[in-house]
Amino acid sequence: MSISIRTSQNVDVDYEPASVGERILATLIDYLVFFGWFMLVFALPNRLGITISSFFSTFLFAPIVLYDLLCEYLLNGRSVGKLAIGIRVVMLDGSQPTVGAYLLRWLTRIVESGPFMAGIVPVITIAANGKGQRLGDIAAGTTVVRLKPAVSFDDLQTQPFADNYTVQFPDVRLLTDRDVSVVREVLQRGDEYVLLRTADKIKEVTGIQTNLSNRAFLETVVSDYQFITTQ
Repeated sequence: MSISIRTSQNVDVDYEPASVGERILATLIDYLVFFGWFMLVFALPNRLGITISSFFSTFLFAPIVLYDLLCEYLLNGRSVGKLAIGIRVVMLDGSQPTVGAYLLRWLTRIVESGPFMAGIVPVITIAANGKGQRLGDIAAGTTVVRLKPAVSFDDLQTQPFADNYTVQFPDVRLLTDRDVSVVREVLQRGDEYVLLRTADKIKEVTGIQTNLSNRAFLETVVSDYQFITTQ
């Protein structure tokens, strides 16, 4: 089942919610990070005969307690586990989560991971919710989605242009960086219906008329925009 996120450009982009299995796997990877941190700051000093005071021990636990909040804020909605699995936290409207949203997710995670819930309630909630949301996501208005790695269009974003490169659509100047970012994302997903909707929206905004296919048109829009904005 996919969820449809409407961007600020009124383009519907379909995302696959991260599965329960993917989220559990991401959490297990995060636990490995916790284990590595514990071995580094507790087990190793103990092995070397270094005594750590109780106050300092409490201080060393802070990164584990704040891990999810700091990672999701600093890594664009991803913990190390989410980054490894290829999933990310987004708002239901497709925008970047706010600090308040990350904070709500973090606070409710503490409750959901408590001794009375032991992680069972989040799993049940995610499985039952059609948008892949646990209680924290519901409270914050977020969800966790599966993202395809940006591979096929990395070159498109960074490729050098030939000396005789000619801009086909000068009116792409009317677009914003955010518009072109949405176009790149749509190209990466490759859904024909979304390509059509996006191409129609770009033509409506810019007034461009062309007989190119939707994909070829959008690829040209990205190339022209990059050329215009980097020269």
